[in-house]
Amino acid sequence: MDTPADAPASDDFVQRRGSTSVVWKYFGFEKTDVTQKVVLCKVCRKPVATKSSSTTNLFHHLRTNHTKEYEECQKLAAKEKPNSAKIPLPAAQHSQQTLADSFNRKLPYEKKSSRWRDVTNAITNYIAKEMVPIQVVEREGFKQLVNTLDPRYTVPGRKYFSETALPNLYDSCRQTLMSELQKVPHFATTTDLWSSRTSEPYLSLTVHFIDESWQLKSNCLQTSYFPDDHTGHTIAQGLKDALASWSLSEQRVVCMTTDSGANVVSALRINNWMRLPCFGHRLHIAIERSMRDPRVDRAIGVCKKVVGAFSYSWKMKRALCEAQDQFKLPQHKLITESATRWGSRQRMIERFVEQEKAIRHVLGEDKKRRHLIPTWQDVDVLESVSKALGPLLEFTDALSGEQLVTVSYLKPVLALFNSEVLAVKPNDTDLTKKIKETILQYLNTKYKEDNVGDLLSLTSTLDPRFKNRYNDENETTAITSKITTELMTMATEEDSPTPGPSTAAAQGTASAGGASGDDDTREAATKAKKSFGSYFKKQEVGEGDSLATAIEKELKSYLMIPEVDSDINPLEWWKSQEVNFPRLGKLAKKYLCIPASSSPSERAFSTGGNVVTCHRAALKPDAVDRLVFLAHNLK
Repeated sequence: MDTPADAPASDDFVQRRGSTSVVWKYFGFEKTDVTQKVVLCKVCRKPVATKSSSTTNLFHHLRTNHTKEYEECQKLAAKEKPNSAKIPLPAAQHSQQTLADSFNRKLPYEKKSSRWRDVTNAITNYIAKEMVPIQVVEREGFKQLVNTLDPRYTVPGRKYFSETALPNLYDSCRQTLMSELQKVPHFATTTDLWSSRTSEPYLSLTVHFIDESWQLKSNCLQTSYFPDDHTGHTIAQGLKDALASWSLSEQRVVCMTTDSGANVVSALRINNWMRLPCFGHRLHIAIERSMRDPRVDRAIGVCKKVVGAFSYSWKMKRALCEAQDQFKLPQHKLITESATRWGSRQRMIERFVEQEKAIRHVLGEDKKRRHLIPTWQDVDVLESVSKALGPLLEFTDALSGEQLVTVSYLKPVLALFNSEVLAVKPNDTDLTKKIKETILQYLNTKYKEDNVGDLLSLTSTLDPRFKNRYNDENETTAITSKITTELMTMATEEDSPTPGPSTAAAQGTASAGGASGDDDTREAATKAKKSFGSYFKKQEVGEGDSLATAIEKELKSYLMIPEVDSDINPLEWWKSQEVNFPRLGKLAKKYLCIPASSSPSERAFSTGGNVVTCHRAALKPDAVDRLVFLAHNLK
């Protein structure tokens, strides 16, 4: 084939940028064609029309005009893609879209269609789980997003979601949880009172239980509007009404974890319910008592002023960063205290002591703020406080969880506080000693009141990691007796079921049989012959050993087994050993579900604060309860 006179030389061709197909070995562009618009054949040097990155016309050009090069291209392609038989030929013409298909692509989904329901349910879950304002469905950005994902879907208005979709989702989720709770013989709860941004009072109730597969479950039952006076009697009745609304019996409540509010404590005493003081609140009160010292008040006051000065000045923040580089200190920001969280105060003090050199340098350079420079006495006081309280932070965080067993940790933690963490050491300052002694005295006293000490001993005994390690001889004897008595009571309750329809039907059948039934029974007993193997069968409880003896043997066997590693999940251990200790397993399910702190109720109120924002202050109490419930319980 003749070469055009004006065609460029072979070396003048440039390969296509980003090309991956083997066919581009035979095509290229002129060097002057910067935008690579005109494709030239390297064999005949003729331009080939092609669209974008499509190679269909290139293969067609080789097959039509250059047979040898086309065969070479086929072999190269076969090596790169062994599974492909041939080089793809020009694509066949697609069948023309029908008029009906064209219309269907533009028609919106019917509201009864499964696709419309699926997308609507997904949006409803998104609103509930992420605590998004319902009006988001009417915003242009959200509509544009949905339209891009599925042009046929039409988003309903916020009235539909607020009056239909969310209530239906709440009813469904509530019914599922209620069915699950009916299968649980015992559960623990937490409660607390809270006022929203609009000063509306709410009463929370959370439930905690261990299911049949030994999974610890935690759910928020309600955050209900509570406009009555917050007296012990009204709170007691409110809690009873809350359980009744879920068809839950008071007898199934093992324990309720609450803060130290006098009205809540009085309410549980009126209802005669077992109460466990919240570990976080107890520790907070103990620390507040230990801080009642003029030296501490002055030092913390200075610390707050310094942190405040840096928080409101970007120039001082910049200077602090430069000073941190100069003194080779970590690039950390100062922390502001929250009055209701002792942990935030401790973190503020720790960060202040860490950055003391940089803080002094920055304040010394500023004539207007030199008066804020802390004295060496203030720094000594802050260091003493930090040394006493620093180790307690980890315990507070660990005992505030909901997914792990925490109640059995309380007695070991108190023992650890007495022996190591808060034990007075020779190099402690007088202030550090005073803080430690005050905290220990308060905690030791409060956790022995109202039978709380017995509960802590029982739960630690039922935890295979601790058993009787932290119980003295008298406590061990008392707990063994208590466990035996309670297991006897549980066995008696199981053997004496409440008469129901099945029992009545059985009795009716027996009475209808009359004398003929008795005759058949006597005849069967006469004909029955005892097998040889029956002589070697294990005797059931009641045939040889009494129930009390069997319980005592099971408890002794459990206590004789070595303690497991402290990092093992006790529920996983009980799941594998329930066959060997069936009675103790039921008792472990009953008591190990108790939370050590009332943090679940606090978290419910944090969720309520995210729901009732300044932009959603007009939400009705029923809507708040519904949204908080869904945010916590949706899977």
